Amino acid sequence: MGWDEFLVVWCAVWGVVALVGYGMSLAGVTKAQRTVRLTGRIEQVREPRHGGSRAGGIWVVVSYRDPASGQKVTVTNDGERGETITSAWEGREIGVSHPRGRPHAYRFSNTPEEPSRGLGWPVFAVFLVYVGLVVLAAVGWGWPWALIGSGGPLAVAAAVHLPGTVRAKNRRIERLAAMDTVQGRVVAVLKDVKTNQDEGGTSTTITPVLSFTTREGTAVTAHCTSNIPNPARAYGRDITVHYPPADPTGFTLDRAAEHHSEERDVTIHVLLTLALAATAAVGIAML
Repeated sequence: MGWDEFLVVWCAVWGVVALVGYGMSLAGVTKAQRTVRLTGRIEQVREPRHGGSRAGGIWVVVSYRDPASGQKVTVTNDGERGETITSAWEGREIGVSHPRGRPHAYRFSNTPEEPSRGLGWPVFAVFLVYVGLVVLAAVGWGWPWALIGSGGPLAVAAAVHLPGTVRAKNRRIERLAAMDTVQGRVVAVLKDVKTNQDEGGTSTTITPVLSFTTREGTAVTAHCTSNIPNPARAYGRDITVHYPPADPTGFTLDRAAEHHSEERDVTIHVLLTLALAATAAVGIAML
């Protein structure tokens, strides 16, 4: 099979996958559409043991209302339960989901989730069809068309999303400026050692656990993986914490670093847009 035939088959197969996925979404039978999504509330938080493991996240007890019976259900995050809970306080709302008819298979997410149409895989399949068409154009018409096909549409997409990125950056900078400041303490340092069987070595991950109380009286326990000097010896250290009053999960220890990070993200987006546009321009010039 030549390259032309292979690419045609590639596009056809992924095109069918996309059509099937969109069809399942229209019929309401995707996995995401068959998932029951609820809002849970953290009732209890247990402080991690100093020297323990970060696996499983911060131990919490979560309650939610079963929509079928109307009864209150109380569960924990022991075992593999979806997203790792790395920031917790009593009263925090998180997402709880489970397959329809299987409430025991519940999973957590750090924020309550909206209903989904399950279009992730179909959209990815469409992208693979697009990649195949670009390569097919390059094989059939020459490499300039590959540059135009890959750079042009992606440059347009990046340019369309750029204003939203700038607005999001401005909102985050405003949130940084409005943060409250309190004193916190490192109440535990977690240590995880992973053995690399292929290379025969080991890697160690150090995770300080920070505890602080907001001005509103909310006691927050959270993993803190950045902006702590010498984290392995941080146990018992007092730390200045900045946090947004509306959502303490957005806390930071260094507002200046966060500000620079936001500016850098926008700069990278702009440079990527220009690079994609330049790629398409080079392709046009080569025709």
